[in-house]
Amino acid sequence: MAKVTVYTRAMCPFCTRAIDLLQRKGARFDEIDAGMDPARKREMVSRSGGARTFPQIFIGDMHVGGCDEIMALERRGELDGLLAAQ
Repeated sequence: MAKVTVYTRAMCPFCTRAIDLLQRKGARFDEIDAGMDPARKREMVSRSGGARTFPQIFIGDMHVGGCDEIMALERRGELDGLLAAQ
């Protein structure tokens, strides 16, 4: 399975939704709480190419996007392949 990284912030319903999906998929992931950590947020923004909203999700080195994007990958049947391929 791919290495997944999820940048989150506390009390974020979109973060919770994305993490719930990854857990249902059995994906192992690192969750980085960047909401109150300026250095981690800068890392997230830099790594994502400027995205500032939460969550920001990476599968391997590929920036997936946020909650809407990972849900769209799931609806299109593409998420399993990405999780397995990396």
